[in-house]
Amino acid sequence: MKSNDILNREEIRTLMQKAIKEGDTEGFYQAFDQMLELIQEDIQQKYDARIGEMQQEMDSRILAARGVRQLTAKETEYYQKLSQAMKSRDPKQALANLDVVMPETIIDAVFDELRTSHPLLSRISFIPTGGAIKMMMNTNGYQEAAWGPLCDEIVKELTSGFKEVETGLLKLSAFLPVCKAMLDLGPVWMDSYVRQVLYEALANGMEAGITVGDGDNKPIGMNRDVSEGVSVSGGKYPEKKTVEVTNLDAETVGNLLSLLAVDGNGKPRAVRDVILVVNPQDYFQKVMPATTVMAPDGTYRSDVLPYPASIIQSPALPVGRAIFGMAYKYFAAAGTATDGRIEYSDHYRFVEDERVYLIKAYANGLPMDDNAFLYLDISKLQPTVYKVQPVEAPAAVTDANLVDLKIGALTLTPAFAGETTSYTASTTNATNVIKATPKHAGAVIEITNKDTDGDTTNPVPNGSAVTWFDGSNTLTVKVTAADGETTKSYTVTVTKS
Repeated sequence: MKSNDILNREEIRTLMQKAIKEGDTEGFYQAFDQMLELIQEDIQQKYDARIGEMQQEMDSRILAARGVRQLTAKETEYYQKLSQAMKSRDPKQALANLDVVMPETIIDAVFDELRTSHPLLSRISFIPTGGAIKMMMNTNGYQEAAWGPLCDEIVKELTSGFKEVETGLLKLSAFLPVCKAMLDLGPVWMDSYVRQVLYEALANGMEAGITVGDGDNKPIGMNRDVSEGVSVSGGKYPEKKTVEVTNLDAETVGNLLSLLAVDGNGKPRAVRDVILVVNPQDYFQKVMPATTVMAPDGTYRSDVLPYPASIIQSPALPVGRAIFGMAYKYFAAAGTATDGRIEYSDHYRFVEDERVYLIKAYANGLPMDDNAFLYLDISKLQPTVYKVQPVEAPAAVTDANLVDLKIGALTLTPAFAGETTSYTASTTNATNVIKATPKHAGAVIEITNKDTDGDTTNPVPNGSAVTWFDGSNTLTVKVTAADGETTKSYTVTVTKS
């Protein structure tokens, strides 16, 4: 393929992402039609270039040597019968009576391409699945066996890290214009065309859903709050509160990573497979200047972060926002239609040499826990400060506010607000997980809990479980700003009955 074809594909993908975000159905299908034309033209060119030098009896061997995917017997039978149905005078009736369905190996091949070819989706834990199933998902990042006699409490502890996940799939539909001449190219080329159309439909639809989907007939995005007790309105999950990031130095990134280092149950876990997803415009205007350093030889090193992480550009994210988290902690399920059929479509007008069909793919996804991803405000992100000459470092941030405070599913009275410092709550639980999110990434959080008499004080790591004393508890969350001097304390009086 020519280099300008690759650029054209990238431009069309950007238009598709923009249309998805804006709910512009007509704009999406206009861009998608252009993508289909490019795919069809590309496959026709590849076929014309190769068919002249192939002998019929050597087709399979030559294609395999050139990296063309080899079809199974079921796949070959499927595409042969599909082509015959598409060539018929009444394709709608012929497809309705087709006695073969799309083999699962075809969609499996699409998943393989998603995992290897798409920067964001290649990092996601895709599970091939059918139409609607339930799965058990391990939510604990770190699990310890417990010594002692077998009892009900230990069983509850070991099973608390698993939850049942509904993977009912949401439909992604794509139109599949096929000219009659292409049907004569044979099953191998038909397979390549169908798989590329499926790839584009899944890649563009899934990227928007995975990053910013609100959960209302869409996947639940990485930027959504999925914490225990979160209020879901009309099927829509609220956006996470943003953490302001003004630099990407070691201290700031370390503080962000510390928030990822505990799971949703307050248990410690290793941090790995870290990604920073940003809008392409933000990447060049803010992230690239903040992650580019000059080497002693005068050359530049790009995407330099103090911790191993991949910077991924996605038009699905709004300007000024970024997602920071662990890619493997996003669960995605996908599959073909439950009956595996391609349908004739009446949505576009019929022309003699080209017919339009409907191909469906199904997918869904959600973050495995609320601590897996952070939603960042990078609108004030500053370039890297070089120390080759004296410079005046920016003034340390004095913001010691919290942007969010959750104690399990307890109800705080009054409702949390960053300027309000005193709250009350009640519980019958022995413990609850506390999560305090600073407004600025450079702030340090210290949490303590005192008993009724105030003579016993227990430190509590942020993101861990608080063990309650009987009666009244005084929970104090002290926030020290990045300047090391400005402090602010929030207190919650928790009554355990």
